[in-house]
Amino acid sequence: MDRCALKAKISGLPQAPGVYIFKDKSGRAIYIGKAKSLKKRVQSYFSRLLDAKTQAMVARIAGLEYALCPSERQARILEAELVRKKQPQYNIELKDDKSFPWIMITAEDFPQVLVCRRKDSLKPDAALYFGPYTNAAALRQALKSVRRIFGFRSCRKMPGSACLYYRLKLCPAPCVGRISRRGYQDIIKEVGLFLESRYSELIERLAQKMRLASAAKDFEEAAKLRDQISALSAITSSDDLACITQLEDLKRLLGLKLLPQRIEAFDVSNISGQEACGSMVSFHKGLPDKNNYRRFRIKSISGIDDYGMISEVVQRRYARLLKEGLVFPDLVLIDGGRSHLMIAQKALARLGLDLPLASIAKEEENIYIKGKGNPVKLSADTPALNLIRRVRDEAHRFAVAYHHILRRKRVIGK
Repeated sequence: MDRCALKAKISGLPQAPGVYIFKDKSGRAIYIGKAKSLKKRVQSYFSRLLDAKTQAMVARIAGLEYALCPSERQARILEAELVRKKQPQYNIELKDDKSFPWIMITAEDFPQVLVCRRKDSLKPDAALYFGPYTNAAALRQALKSVRRIFGFRSCRKMPGSACLYYRLKLCPAPCVGRISRRGYQDIIKEVGLFLESRYSELIERLAQKMRLASAAKDFEEAAKLRDQISALSAITSSDDLACITQLEDLKRLLGLKLLPQRIEAFDVSNISGQEACGSMVSFHKGLPDKNNYRRFRIKSISGIDDYGMISEVVQRRYARLLKEGLVFPDLVLIDGGRSHLMIAQKALARLGLDLPLASIAKEEENIYIKGKGNPVKLSADTPALNLIRRVRDEAHRFAVAYHHILRRKRVIGK
């Protein structure tokens, strides 16, 4: 990869957490790093003064790979794992995994869940390992929180009677038959999903169990599962679990076939038809993806015609995606009511597209969905509504900001 191609790839990096890998001309990893914003971090290597050692590394960069992560914390974990595996030349720390703790789930009928160092693990050939983790204190605290949610065994040898942890609801007491092997393995499966950061799958699994419990009128079990889902969102140090909960809620309430991981939202802005413009913002996994925001100066509409403007920007956006063979979003969101929704639907139909589509009215915040007659009315604390509001408000902010730019240009031009 030449320098021009490398810079082009860097300019297209997302402003999101993740891990980046610099490679030399042979394709070997020479440095692995983590970032809160991949684009800003990687660009910094090519836009500032560097020490001699870093300059030597940058001179050898011939390729770049990256992996997105749901949070900076997860990026730190992935960075440690990749450095341990690839042993890049310019990484000094993290190469020796012996100094970092792991979580081990033992291979037994009723597995233990323990923090360990790999070198002194109990059953290295059969146990499951998660890690390494760079912050031992935070790891132990997180594991305590997970145990409060799910409850699992930590004793090295099962006692003949239920211990204090059972009374504290931190262990389901397999030692005295309070839980079956199958039931306990189900708990361990959910702990594993959490440790693998498969939050969406975990929450959907718990939500499905909650629905089944409610249908069977086992309201105590349903309430327990509800509390588990809420607690999972509360213990995370970042927004990733909360975002996943919102996406799951949005999928269910709108009747979507897929989790709306990519949402694109549109709004328009003008004053008496002057300097009319439109905006499109993109959210990925519940968070803004500013690298994929787009601005539209209205070309085909004159005067005050919000409907015509929405039609134009929607059609221009997806005609472009069709032409370039790019991936379409999981949900298109329009700032407006039923009429705005219908206009956007017609614009998509002219392109032969049938995308999931919804709109949100400004005042009562009713949600209109393509193919449904009545609006969906969500309570103020609904996770799905909180997400839709954030996306709608960001689209509005972006449209107004572009409108101000156009007005300033017109004033200066005069």
